[in-house]
Amino acid sequence: MSDEWHRASGSGGPPPAPSASVVLVRDSEVLLLRRNTTLAFHGGAWVFPGGRCDGTETPAQAAVRETFEEAGLHVQAEQLVRFARWTTPEGRPRRFVADFFLTDAPEGEVVVDGGEIVEARWWRPSEALKARDAGALVLPPPTFVTLWRLAHGQLARDGGEVDEILPVSVPVSGGTCALYPGDAGYATASVDARGRRHRAWLLDAGWRYERDVGSKA
Repeated sequence: MSDEWHRASGSGGPPPAPSASVVLVRDSEVLLLRRNTTLAFHGGAWVFPGGRCDGTETPAQAAVRETFEEAGLHVQAEQLVRFARWTTPEGRPRRFVADFFLTDAPEGEVVVDGGEIVEARWWRPSEALKARDAGALVLPPPTFVTLWRLAHGQLARDGGEVDEILPVSVPVSGGTCALYPGDAGYATASVDARGRRHRAWLLDAGWRYERDVGSKA
């Protein structure tokens, strides 16, 4: 299980690199790409198309370029709806501040490069989550949370509030609890705090996401 997003938080490390990730929706399914197992960052994981910004690129421009490079699909920047920004916690060897976009998938066949990306598949979000539970695929926590929100109708293609998420990771029995802004325990890194919930339990026995209605990230 990849640990870039849920080890105990440390300090220092490189500044987060601007990047983008694109959730492509087609007929109630989303596109996931499997990263080459030889890659140092999330090798073997299933992710949405995306990557770091090059030079002076904006995240939307990077989203367009990366979607074409990784999946062979042309998306339009003006049709991308930003719904979240995930920042890797401090203390990680690689840090990113990733804008997550949602858009309808364009027509065309998905073509992977066979290098960085070795496989592509359209998944119903609920089925992808079941496959993760069964050990059939590896998901980074931001991908897991996004799929959960899609499966539960919490993401709209017409925009809305943008989540700003910098996880606070708390070791618990059997794994980690990642606290997100809006959780009652976020400021104190306390999983026992009473109040609103916005967290992911990343446990060896299974993962689950909790978010009370009205939790703001």
